[in-house]
Amino acid sequence: MNKQMSVDELRGILIACAGGEDAEALHGDISDVSFDDLGYDSLALIETATRLKLDHGVVIPDELITEVRTPADLLELVNERIAA
Repeated sequence: MNKQMSVDELRGILIACAGGEDAEALHGDISDVSFDDLGYDSLALIETATRLKLDHGVVIPDELITEVRTPADLLELVNERIAA
Protein backbone atom coordinates (compact mmCIF):
# COMPACT_ATOMS: atom_id res chain seq x y z
CA MET A 1 0.00 0.00 0.00
CA ASN A 2 1.37 3.40 -0.98
CA LYS A 3 1.60 6.24 1.49
CA GLN A 4 -0.68 9.20 0.85
CA MET A 5 0.79 12.69 0.80
CA SER A 6 -0.27 15.00 3.62
CA VAL A 7 -1.15 18.65 3.31
CA ASP A 8 1.99 19.44 5.32
CA GLU A 9 4.18 17.57 2.81
CA LEU A 10 2.48 19.42 -0.02
CA ARG A 11 2.97 22.71 1.85
CA GLY A 12 6.73 22.07 1.94
CA ILE A 13 6.80 21.48 -1.81
CA LEU A 14 4.74 24.61 -2.47
CA ILE A 15 7.08 26.71 -0.32
CA ALA A 16 10.15 25.29 -2.08
CA CYS A 17 8.65 25.96 -5.52
CA ALA A 18 7.87 29.54 -4.55
CA GLY A 19 11.51 30.05 -3.68
CA GLY A 20 10.71 30.13 0.02
CA GLU A 21 9.24 33.59 -0.43
CA ASP A 22 6.12 34.57 1.49
CA ALA A 23 5.99 31.24 3.30
CA GLU A 24 3.85 33.04 5.86
CA ALA A 25 0.90 32.87 3.43
CA LEU A 26 1.13 29.09 3.55
CA HIS A 27 0.70 28.70 7.32
CA GLY A 28 -2.50 27.41 8.84
CA ASP A 29 -5.22 25.61 6.96
CA ILE A 30 -4.54 26.38 3.30
CA SER A 31 -6.53 23.47 1.88
CA ASP A 32 -9.39 25.51 0.48
CA VAL A 33 -7.57 28.80 -0.17
CA SER A 34 -7.29 29.47 -3.89
CA PHE A 35 -3.85 29.41 -5.46
CA ASP A 36 -4.60 32.93 -6.72
CA ASP A 37 -5.06 34.12 -3.13
CA LEU A 38 -1.85 32.32 -2.14
CA GLY A 39 0.02 34.13 -4.92
CA TYR A 40 0.62 31.09 -7.13
CA ASP A 41 0.37 31.44 -10.88
CA SER A 42 0.41 28.72 -13.53
CA LEU A 43 4.22 28.77 -13.75
CA ALA A 44 4.54 28.13 -10.01
CA LEU A 45 2.08 25.24 -10.33
CA ILE A 46 4.02 23.76 -13.25
CA GLU A 47 7.19 23.99 -11.13
CA THR A 48 5.28 22.21 -8.35
CA ALA A 49 4.27 19.45 -10.78
CA THR A 50 7.90 19.07 -11.83
CA ARG A 51 9.00 18.78 -8.19
CA LEU A 52 6.27 16.20 -7.51
CA LYS A 53 7.50 14.14 -10.45
CA LEU A 54 11.19 14.35 -9.56
CA ASP A 55 10.88 13.87 -5.81
CA HIS A 56 7.84 11.61 -5.55
CA GLY A 57 7.33 10.00 -8.96
CA VAL A 58 3.89 11.61 -9.25
CA VAL A 59 3.10 12.73 -12.79
CA ILE A 60 0.52 15.48 -13.22
CA PRO A 61 0.27 16.79 -16.80
CA ASP A 62 0.57 20.56 -17.30
CA GLU A 63 -3.01 20.78 -18.57
CA LEU A 64 -4.25 19.28 -15.29
CA ILE A 65 -1.97 21.17 -12.93
CA THR A 66 -3.08 24.50 -14.36
CA GLU A 67 -6.72 23.57 -13.72
CA VAL A 68 -6.41 22.95 -9.97
CA ARG A 69 -7.73 25.81 -7.89
CA THR A 70 -6.75 24.95 -4.30
CA PRO A 71 -4.16 22.89 -2.44
CA ALA A 72 -6.98 20.44 -1.59
CA ASP A 73 -7.61 19.92 -5.32
CA LEU A 74 -3.90 19.36 -5.92
CA LEU A 75 -3.57 17.00 -2.97
CA GLU A 76 -6.49 14.95 -4.31
CA LEU A 77 -4.77 14.66 -7.71
CA VAL A 78 -1.48 13.68 -6.10
CA ASN A 79 -3.02 11.04 -3.86
CA GLU A 80 -5.07 9.57 -6.73
CA ARG A 81 -1.82 9.08 -8.64
CA ILE A 82 0.04 7.66 -5.63
CA ALA A 83 -2.74 5.12 -5.16
CA ALA A 84 -2.75 4.10 -8.84
